Amino acid sequence: MKYLFAFVFLLSFFPAWAQVTVEGRVLDARSQQPLEGVTVSEGATGAQVLTNAAGQFRMVLASRFDTLLVQHETSHRLQKLVVPQSKKPLVILLEPLAVNLQEVVVRGYETRRPLQKTAGAIGLLSTRDLERFSQTTLVPALNTLPGVRMEERATASYRISIRGSSLRAPYGVRNVKIYLNEVPLVEANGTIPLNMLDPGIIGNIEVIKGPGGSVYGAGTGGTILMETVRPVESSVMAGVQVGSFGLRRGFVGASVASEKSNLLLRFDRQTLDGYREQSAMDRKTLLLSGQFYPSQKQTLSFHALYSDLFYELPGALTREQFAANPRAARQLNKDQNASLNLKGLNLGFVHNYQFNDRWSNTTSLFGVFSFLNHPFVTDYERNLNQSFGGRTRTTYRTDIGSLPTRFTLGAEGQRRFVNARQYVNNAGTPGPLNYDDEVTVKEGFVFGQAEVDLPANFLLTLGASLNSLRYDLVRVSDASTNPEGYKQTRNIDAQFSPRVGLVKVISPTLSAHASVSAGFSPPTEAEVRPSDASINLSLQPERGTNYEAGVRGSLFNQRFTYDVVAFHFKLQETIVSRTTPSGVAVFANAGATKQQGVEVALGYALVQAPDHALRLLRLWGSYTYNRFRFQNYQQNENDFSGNRLTGTAPHVAVAGLDVESRLGLYLNATANYSDEIPLNDANTVYAPDYFILGARTGLRRTFAQTWHLDLYGGVDNATDRDYSLGNDLNAFGNRYFQAAPGRNFYTGLQLRKSF
Repeated sequence: MKYLFAFVFLLSFFPAWAQVTVEGRVLDARSQQPLEGVTVSEGATGAQVLTNAAGQFRMVLASRFDTLLVQHETSHRLQKLVVPQSKKPLVILLEPLAVNLQEVVVRGYETRRPLQKTAGAIGLLSTRDLERFSQTTLVPALNTLPGVRMEERATASYRISIRGSSLRAPYGVRNVKIYLNEVPLVEANGTIPLNMLDPGIIGNIEVIKGPGGSVYGAGTGGTILMETVRPVESSVMAGVQVGSFGLRRGFVGASVASEKSNLLLRFDRQTLDGYREQSAMDRKTLLLSGQFYPSQKQTLSFHALYSDLFYELPGALTREQFAANPRAARQLNKDQNASLNLKGLNLGFVHNYQFNDRWSNTTSLFGVFSFLNHPFVTDYERNLNQSFGGRTRTTYRTDIGSLPTRFTLGAEGQRRFVNARQYVNNAGTPGPLNYDDEVTVKEGFVFGQAEVDLPANFLLTLGASLNSLRYDLVRVSDASTNPEGYKQTRNIDAQFSPRVGLVKVISPTLSAHASVSAGFSPPTEAEVRPSDASINLSLQPERGTNYEAGVRGSLFNQRFTYDVVAFHFKLQETIVSRTTPSGVAVFANAGATKQQGVEVALGYALVQAPDHALRLLRLWGSYTYNRFRFQNYQQNENDFSGNRLTGTAPHVAVAGLDVESRLGLYLNATANYSDEIPLNDANTVYAPDYFILGARTGLRRTFAQTWHLDLYGGVDNATDRDYSLGNDLNAFGNRYFQAAPGRNFYTGLQLRKSF
């Protein structure tokens, strides 16, 4: 009898032994932000809990072998998972059903508001958007955004145009401000070293179109906010990719993550033989980044990015050379071994502190160090660059009467120094010294902004900044022969850049916005001191005013989304470039330009069924109409007034198809069309229009809860169209065309093991 009693006693405790407590966090798979109000339920009993504001949950299951059902019914897909044997907290990533304008929070203009409540044209690219392509370059992803054009003149030689802003950028990225993890990404000479970034380390991108001077200081061409990938769990990862024209790419990485911190170390390397002659590339990057959460009030984050980049410069071709053999390089470039070697270190540190419900502050510090070794067709440049700076903003929330109001006050400043030495280029080796310059640039601005929630669902934003800039140029090599004139200084008078924005939330799925903003963009050091040894301190800053209005919203239970904006931008003292007979780009002011346009982004999810075999079938597209014209532009005896703006296409369209299945199979197809582009200010030479197709397909699966696989392959320029993606504008000798790669294929594998 006593044995029977003991058996019954133990049996009564068996359910308790079988029970297990499970806790974890639920995050948005694209933004990696916590999701509040997500239902986490037990598959066997139906018991459920909801996640809190930090995305956290805790529940007791009847058995460790039970199944969890995780879903946010209105915005994210259902996910089923068996509880792993590990007792570590779970990290569950939910895929959004579609673009929910009420859920997508943007950082642009420092508002931290849902996109639907933001007065401005903003383009968004999530991790999944970037992964639609091969990730060897950001070009195809950024070109899906209306109003944005990214070009590749040579392998890893990039140029970005936002609403025609590449007019003054014959090479490199200028007149567009770029922030990486909330710190400015800029070289000491004022250009943006975008080619130093490996696309695989970028997690998401926001593009602010038009002047953003009220918050981001000097600039008329727009602002791009980038964030590096951030781990949400401890893992190791690796990937490899191979493709046409000698493409070889690989990466390895490791991350450690907890509720209090995360740390990522990742190494990427990409090499390419090149589509054209003299177009090989080799890039190595090492990223160390982390975020720490000492308390609920503060966050510390940092990144250290080291890059070692080499690429060859094939040079531009005439129309006849391009038609005969687009893969050829200019003979002089080959003879001079034209190439670029750039080593750089980018350091950033950001501290966020929430003092209380009303006061908060974000402060960032950064440093950039690089060395350029650059044999070119006309010279051999060896430059040492360093830049230091910081940015801070303080936000105060209050009520004025019954109106919620938020005030932001901040400042940004940096000191840049360039030691630029130019030698004669003897077939890729430095010859006699031509000149030795030391350039110091001091740049800064203060900004303020007020946001008021008005009655009737209106939101008003008022902002402004005050900008200043100073150049100190010292031609050290002239000190003994020209003691009076080897030092020169240029001060740019302080410029006031205001902005007014208004949003009307018409319904939960529809809003309208309008804004007026002023922009100011001083010449960069590379424009004031081009590589022909001249110094042009008379070059004036650009100034412009932008008017825009738009609507954004969704229909059919958020299956159909749309974002339409029209703008009118008038720019004074427009800076344009031309090429001298020796091949050097020089710059001048060109009177005024009038830039008018319409930008449209649409998407429709025909199928959106997380539990079905076909989970997603979505069509999307973007369209850009530009009517850009010169005004009052006289160059010597030539009058270009009324001509189309050089380097911009009047019509650009992109369309895509996304398909995903429950098995993990996926397909991303993209089609691009660009109208003809004027290549000189006289509008006598045009790049022809083109239509290209590309696609990526693959399998994404998770095995045993901890192994994550992405096996993929793709094709770019499937139609094998000969076209020029990065044209040389106003080129001497009619050398306008830089051929883009023909039809090319790639395949790859990514594997991640989480712990």
